[in-house]
Amino acid sequence: MSLRTRLSIATAAGLLAAAAAVTPAAAHDDWDPSGGNGSSQQDPSGGNGGLGDGSGGNGGNGHPDQRLYEGVVTADTLALRSAPNRGSQIIRFAHRGDVVSIFCKTGGETVQGNPLWYLLTDGTWAWGAARYIDNIGPAPRWC
Repeated sequence: MSLRTRLSIATAAGLLAAAAAVTPAAAHDDWDPSGGNGSSQQDPSGGNGGLGDGSGGNGGNGHPDQRLYEGVVTADTLALRSAPNRGSQIIRFAHRGDVVSIFCKTGGETVQGNPLWYLLTDGTWAWGAARYIDNIGPAPRWC
């Protein structure tokens, strides 16, 4: 086998390996909304087991997508970031009074005594310090 052929094969294999490494795995959409503790009492209409008024949805509390929670920004300007810490890249900004969609919460860098960060889903996935976002309704689930 010639050197040119070996280099071509090695290059193709390297590109394939690189593409496989950076391509995200397919997400499995059949997740357990109760957080996996086995105590979910979900009804077939999409509600959360007896908490709703029979209208379906997330227990009838007005959230069309039971995977999302809501919050309101309390800071004048809140930097939304690529990771749950203040050193990460700023993706965009939210302003006081903005209502944001929250997917989940996680621990991260402590901001004024609060170590929680929310993963926001308002068009662009970004992290916001929970210190400056007040929940509307129930607290978000853990990521």
